[in-house]
Amino acid sequence: MSMNPREQRSLFGEILDWMLTPLLLVWPLSLVVTWLVAQNIAGKPFDRALEYNVRAMAQLITVERGHAKFSLPRPARELLRADDSDTVYYQVLGPRSELLSGEGDLPSPPLVEPVVLDQVRLRDDVVKGFDVKVAYLWVNVSGPDTRPALVQVAETMEKRSVLATEIVKGVMLPQFFILPLAVLLVWLALVQAIKPLHQLEERIRARKPDDLSPIDAQAVPVEVAPLVDSVNDLLLRLTDSIATQKRFLADAAHQLKTPLAGLRMQAEIAQREGASADDLKHYLRQIGRASIRATHSVNQLLALARAESSGSAMPREVCDLAELTMSVVRDSVPRALEKHIDLGYEGTQPGTPSCTVLGNSTLLKEMVRNLVDNAINYTPSSLDKPGVITVRVLTDPFGHILVLQVEDSGPGVPEAERELIFQPFYRALGTEADGSGLGLPIVLEIAQQHNASVSLEETHPGQTPAGARFVVRFNAYASDSV
Repeated sequence: MSMNPREQRSLFGEILDWMLTPLLLVWPLSLVVTWLVAQNIAGKPFDRALEYNVRAMAQLITVERGHAKFSLPRPARELLRADDSDTVYYQVLGPRSELLSGEGDLPSPPLVEPVVLDQVRLRDDVVKGFDVKVAYLWVNVSGPDTRPALVQVAETMEKRSVLATEIVKGVMLPQFFILPLAVLLVWLALVQAIKPLHQLEERIRARKPDDLSPIDAQAVPVEVAPLVDSVNDLLLRLTDSIATQKRFLADAAHQLKTPLAGLRMQAEIAQREGASADDLKHYLRQIGRASIRATHSVNQLLALARAESSGSAMPREVCDLAELTMSVVRDSVPRALEKHIDLGYEGTQPGTPSCTVLGNSTLLKEMVRNLVDNAINYTPSSLDKPGVITVRVLTDPFGHILVLQVEDSGPGVPEAERELIFQPFYRALGTEADGSGLGLPIVLEIAQQHNASVSLEETHPGQTPAGARFVVRFNAYASDSV
C-alpha cells in the first residue's frame, strides 16, 4: 500500500482554478494589446495634423524665372515652433534637391520608394537621436520633365506617448477594480451552482439504512444525471443481491429444518433406555441418511446462490461442452451402478470446434450434474430390469445450435407439472426419490446465465413409461451471443 495516498481533490477548487487562471493570464496580454491599440489611436489626430501642415507648406512653393522659391510667413513659422511637448522640424527641397527652407539634415525618404506626386506619405525616422513621425509630399513645380520638389514635416513622439498612456490608464485602471469583482462573482456563482450536489448529499444522508429506492434523477443537474443513474444501477444490483441473500437464508432454514429435526429425533430415540444394538445401528443409519440429505441440501442451496449471483460478472472462457459432459458422466457412473442403471454418453466427441460455448465451466458442469442426478433419482431400476440414461451433446453447424440432452427411461413428467418442476423446492407427487427440489431450478438459472433455453420432452410419447428428455439449447459459437 502506498505510504503517501493521493490527496483528495476539490471539484470546486478545480473549477475555480480553470476559470480564474485563463482570466489572470489573459489580463497581461490584454494590457499589451490595449497599449498597441492606444498608440494607433493616439497617433491618428497628430498624423492628420502633419498631413495638413505638409499640404499647406507645399502651396507656398512658387517658381520665378525657372527657379523654385519657398517663403514661409513668420507667424506660420512661430506656429510650428509653439509646441512645448514636441519639436517640429520641416524641410523644403527644390527640383535639384537644393534646400529652399528648413532643416538641412532631415533624413530623405527611402531611395527604393517610388516617387508619387501629390500624395502625402508617413514614415517613422530618427532626427537628432529622437524618434519622429515624418509626413512628406512630392510636388511638381516646373514641368513634367523635371524632378519634383520635396516637402517634409517631422514631429517628435512625446504627445503621442502621453495620449497613449492616458488611454491605457483610462481602460486598464478600472480593471483593477473589475477583476477582483469578477473573481468574487465567479466564486459566488460556483457556490450557487454546486448547491444541487450538496442537496443531493443531504438527501442521501437522510435516507434510512434499508432504503435502497432509486434516487430521483430529475431533481439534479443534467451533468450529474449520469452519476445518479450509475448509483441507481448500483442500488438496483444491491437490492437484487440482498434479495438473493434473504431468499438463500429462507431457503436454507426451510430445507435444513426437516433433516435437522430428523437428526434430533433419531438421536433422542437412540438415547432411550433398553435400546438394543440393532436398534442403535438402525438409528445411526437413519442419522447418517439425514446428515447426507442435509449436506446435499446445503450444497444445492450454495449452487443455486452461486448461479443466481454470478450474472454478467461471472468469469467466462471457451468451454468444450462435450468434454465437460463426459467428465460428469464418468463421475456419475459409480452412483448409477449402485442403482443398476445403464448410464452412457453419445454424440459429439471432445475437441470438435462447433461444440464450444463461452461460459463458466464450473456452472456448466453443475448444470449437467444436476440433470444427470435428477435422471438417476427418478429412473426406476432393478437388477432384472435396469434403467437407461443417455446423455448426448449434438451440434447443428447449419443452424448454429448446440444441444445437450439427458434422456431417461423413467415414468416421465405429467404435462401439468412440467412448468412447476423448475420452481424451487417443488417435487413431483407420488415419487419416493431423495432430493431437495433445487436441482432443476439450478439448471434453469445456469442456462439463463448462458442465454440457453431448457425444455422437457417425452422420450416415448404414448407409451408407459413415457420417459423424460431434458433438452438445453445453446447458441453455437456462443462468444457472439453471450
